[in-house]
Amino acid sequence: MFTRFSPAAKRVLRAAEQASRNHNHYYVGVGHVLLALLEERDSAVEARLAERQTHIADVLADVRRALGTGDDRSWEGILVTPRVSRVIALAESAAPSEEGVEPIHLFDALVVSGGLAAEILERFEGNIRPAQRVAG
Repeated sequence: MFTRFSPAAKRVLRAAEQASRNHNHYYVGVGHVLLALLEERDSAVEARLAERQTHIADVLADVRRALGTGDDRSWEGILVTPRVSRVIALAESAAPSEEGVEPIHLFDALVVSGGLAAEILERFEGNIRPAQRVAG
């Protein structure tokens, strides 16, 4: 299924699954994928965040807080949410055919897919913390 994915992109997906387990969740959601992308420290993703004037540490803290922790129970398997399936499809379609899917393609797909990851990234764009935003 992930034949076009680079080793780095495969690591991100494995890390997202592990993040799901670490948070006692039975699913891999976009928040887990964003957490994995940030923890894997891909230079292209870091450059994209720098372009957006977004601090990785702030985003990491917010993602961890938003994910919380599920019930302490074991699950037979981990499900992939429909939004993550969409992110994967978007990343595959964005990657040039002669190249594999890279972490940056996953990141860009997260940004446009909506959901928790996109909301968190939007909240921190321009390095403005949520408490600093002015209503209006």
